[in-house]
Amino acid sequence: MMFPLNPTIRRDDRLNDDEFYAFCQANPSLRIEREADGQIIFEMPTNTKTGLRNADLITEIVLWNRKKKLGLVADSSAGFTLPDTSVRAPDVSWISHERWNALSEKEQDKFAKICPDFVIELMSDSDEKYTLPAKMEKYLRNGVRLGWVIDPFSQQTTVYRPEGEIEVVNFTDILSGEAVLPDFELRLSDLL
Repeated sequence: MMFPLNPTIRRDDRLNDDEFYAFCQANPSLRIEREADGQIIFEMPTNTKTGLRNADLITEIVLWNRKKKLGLVADSSAGFTLPDTSVRAPDVSWISHERWNALSEKEQDKFAKICPDFVIELMSDSDEKYTLPAKMEKYLRNGVRLGWVIDPFSQQTTVYRPEGEIEVVNFTDILSGEAVLPDFELRLSDLL
């Protein structure tokens, strides 16, 4: 079933998981996410600077993961179906092998039915300072164990944890992967 971009999709229409996946496959040039209520969100491509920054971030996580061999790393093209049925594609995500391997083949297929353990959202537009914190709260409600919202405009990262503790870290200070990404440290001023 093909679902090319069609502006006549009514706001009250809800695509099931297979229909939503087919819709995304029919529109591969778009970044599409789905809210828990079924609302489809179209996100514009990031600007070039953000793409370059994101490549640096994912490289750091991949290099750490190659050494530790504790899980799997995904970029912003990987969608995940969260427990609340929303579908998200974080800029960078990491899932432990233990949790990934506990999924059936069917759960790993399409937009895997799992919430990453760790996510990064990188601001590409200063207006995202109003939307990304709410998005991170949704990740936490669905099982994220550690999340970072990186703001290159203020040169700060907001660290989110399930216990509700929020911490702001300057780019010149060291970010820690804590217990989620053991021994992972990053100073964003060295990167971005």
